[in-house]
Amino acid sequence: MAQDYQELIAKIGDLLTQSRTQAAASINSLLVQTYWSIGKHIIEFEQKGQEKAAYGTKIFDQLSKDLSKNHGKGFGRSNLVYIRKLYLKYPIGGTLSHQLNWSIYYELLKIEDELERSFYEKQCIIDKWSVRELKRQKETALFHRLALSKDKEGVMNLAKGGLIVEKPEDMIREPYILDFLKIPENYLYTESELEKKLISHLQTFLLELGKGFAFVGRQYRITLDNTHFFVDLVFYHIKLKCYVLIDLKRGKADHADIGQMNMYLNYFIKEMNEENDSPPVGIILAAEKENVMIEYAMGNMLNQLFVSKYQLHLPDKKLLEAQLRTLLTET
Repeated sequence: MAQDYQELIAKIGDLLTQSRTQAAASINSLLVQTYWSIGKHIIEFEQKGQEKAAYGTKIFDQLSKDLSKNHGKGFGRSNLVYIRKLYLKYPIGGTLSHQLNWSIYYELLKIEDELERSFYEKQCIIDKWSVRELKRQKETALFHRLALSKDKEGVMNLAKGGLIVEKPEDMIREPYILDFLKIPENYLYTESELEKKLISHLQTFLLELGKGFAFVGRQYRITLDNTHFFVDLVFYHIKLKCYVLIDLKRGKADHADIGQMNMYLNYFIKEMNEENDSPPVGIILAAEKENVMIEYAMGNMLNQLFVSKYQLHLPDKKLLEAQLRTLLTET
């Protein structure tokens, strides 16, 4: 009887949790649609449908005071500016996603470039980013880092559909941004220190790696011919169903690093993979890399091995934007 009662309590709890989650999602969706309608009314009144406002921004001061007085919080001047912007950027209300709340749209509306905003919007839906995650990805210029590895058509597809990880190369970024480690630019850190700091900031590192990574272990021991080798970091990618091995290099990756990683991958194929596992993926994260040397060192290699750079500071977004504009204007 006691067990049946506990099961009853659990079922009721699950129903309440599900109902409250659905109610919150419905409220968030309704709020976005309501703000869109408010923005439409503001535009029609202030501009009569034209993008240039005859009244400038003076209306927001009075409107904020009156709406706050009559309807409470949520109508500060800044919020009203973005409510108006919501309608301008999404003139067709049906294009708004019911999966995204107002806080997410508020951040998206700060992005002026249409392609960039479209990418982050799609990625918020695909990966269910929180506002904090969205801010982090914007700050590290994720769109530009991914886009610059593609051709013009690839950039357009990325903007329209977001990044869907279907194969190992989809998970690779160039460069990886590790600014959250707070390592001074001129500090002579060791690879061991780099690894320890990544582990102590594992949640943020997982966000930089992308969705789908599960941490397996650090200094993962491999024994061959009575000799021990250690993989710096081992993850498992849930969607791709494969182990992901990461080796860290403070300086430049060379052919010996590639050969060692290839050995690790062969070991995992033979000794670690289960029947349903896909082939493992190796990533060498290095502060520097020489593309020609890497091309020759990896020639005819069957394993899935990638060499990517990391940097300890935020990227120069203006430089990335200029590079992307050049790519998009090429015929």
